Formats: sequence, structure tokens, C-alpha cells
Amino acid sequence: MKILITGARGQIGSDLVTELSSQGFEVIASDLQLPAPISVSPASASNIRWQTLDVCDRAQVFDALASHRPDAVFHLAAILSARGEAMPQATYDVNQTGTYHMLEASREYGVSLFFFPSTIAVYGPDLPDPTPEHVPLCPTTMYGVTKVSGELLCNYYRDRYQLDVRGLRFPGLISAVMPGGGSSDYALFMYLEGLRSGHYQAFCRPDTRIPFMYMPDALRSVVELCRAPRASLTRCIYNVTSISPSAAEIAASVSRAIPGAEITFAPEPGKQAILDSWPNALDDSRARADWGWRPKYDLDAMTADLVPRVRALLAKADAERAPEARRAAPRGQP
Repeated sequence: MKILITGARGQIGSDLVTELSSQGFEVIASDLQLPAPISVSPASASNIRWQTLDVCDRAQVFDALASHRPDAVFHLAAILSARGEAMPQATYDVNQTGTYHMLEASREYGVSLFFFPSTIAVYGPDLPDPTPEHVPLCPTTMYGVTKVSGELLCNYYRDRYQLDVRGLRFPGLISAVMPGGGSSDYALFMYLEGLRSGHYQAFCRPDTRIPFMYMPDALRSVVELCRAPRASLTRCIYNVTSISPSAAEIAASVSRAIPGAEITFAPEPGKQAILDSWPNALDDSRARADWGWRPKYDLDAMTADLVPRVRALLAKADAERAPEARRAAPRGQP
């Protein structure tokens, strides 16, 4: 199977490229810019082709699908919540218009499966806890608004054109990557700064509680949903979740794994308001019933696996910066 991935340099995309190529799929990995080489085996690297692609450019999108004729499209390109509030017009263009272009091109060129990642940002305040799929969707951010409209477009293309569209409403995702501008990034920063400087001041209250998922579970949920028999699926978009710790509980787990790490809290009103509008926990019973979804990682298991990965990420970043620092140093200095 040939798979085209948009947003391949993002948090989910970079790991999904590695995961799918290692399983033997032919992957066309696309983004606005080509990335530095990713660490994969030689066999996996031979399965990956990189291409620049602006999903806002209809001609580029249609040319890409006409050229590659992928069997499946994983449309991950998006601007996230916190960054999106600083640039709402661009967020609309990428998240709304880009999704429409990808769906239209997929319909035109006979794509067999279209995957769309949604998010808890589609929800608004004052919802039941845990929150199921069937509730009013009243998001408070442009990111959330465009994800709701993206879900509706996915439902439309499934019902009108019989395009096999499948999607997941993800909670906050945590992995060993540099943060990308999401409001849930306070959790990842605890690990990054706990290792890098020994201290992090989180931009949320310690009692802030939203659902999270560790990236290996998230990748597995994508693969399992896309492999499920279509007849077993009762929805187009499913909730999936794993853990719902408070920010203080994440900080405690980090401190146990990184002795001496100090996590403090100084809520930023704008980001805190976004977090407060999201559910405390998700109801993913429909995914469990329809295609057998089960998470594997709890909070401390995630921390135990994540800390060495973040340490390696920081070491790699330091090694990449070292030559630049030497070139920038005044003559006569090391």
C-alpha cells in the first residue's frame, strides 16, 4: 500500500512516517519544508519519499495525488491551538481549506482510505465527565472550530461519496519531540526542562486536568482503526484516550523519574482558559466496542519510557548546535 502523509514533520507525522515505513508501507511524506533525515533503518528509509506540499494550494494538492496515486491519505497538516490563536486566519486556511483540498483530491483520484486526526479542542466547556462523542461541539479556539468543520466534512464525504474516511479525536499527545504550539505542551515541557535545566514553570494551574495519550499508544490507535473492517465501524470519528492526570500528578511523576527536577506553576490566562474549556476525561467506549481499542501506558509507564527518549532528543539537539556555535564564536575563542 502507498500512503501519502501531510504534515509529516509534525508531532504525529514524524513518528507515523517511521512507524508505517518500518511496517513496509511505501510512504510519501509531505510538508511545507523538507526535514532533516529521520532515524530509521536502511530498509525503512528506502520506503520513504519526501515532497514539499502546501495543502492550501489546490493545484499542488491535486498534482501530488495525480502523480503519486496513493492508496491512502493520512491528512495531519494543521496549526495547533495556542499557536492558532496568534494567527487565526492562517489557521483557518491550513486547517479548513487544506482539509477540503485533500478530501476533494482524494475523491477525484480514488483514494481507498482517508485518515483525519481530530482533537479534544472540538469540545467546549460544561460537558459531561467523561465526555462522549455525541455532545454539542462548541469550541472556543480557531483550531477547535476548524477541527469541528473538518469532522463534518469527513462525515459528508463518507456519506455523499462513499469515501472511507476514519478519524480519531485525540487527547493531548506526549512524545519525545520539541513542542509544536499546543496548549497541552505544558506536560511535555515538564520532561524537557526537567532534564535540560532542572526546573520548569508550567503555564497552567496544578489542578488542571485534561486527557492525555503517549505517542506509541496514539500510533497504535491509528493503525488499528485503519485496519478495522469497515462493517464493524459505527462512526466516522472516534474518541480515544489513555490517562487523565492533573498537572500536579504529571509533575510528581517527572520528579520521581528525574531527581531534583522542580516543577512550579504560573497560569497564563489565555492558555488556562483554553485548557479549562476542554474535557477532564474522554469516553472512548465506542472505540473499545467497535474495534477493540485498549491503551497500554499509564502515567508512570509513560514517564519511564519517555525520559530516556527525551534525554536522547536533547543530546542530539546539542550535538547539532555545536558546529554552529563553533562557527559563530569570535576568532581566538573555542
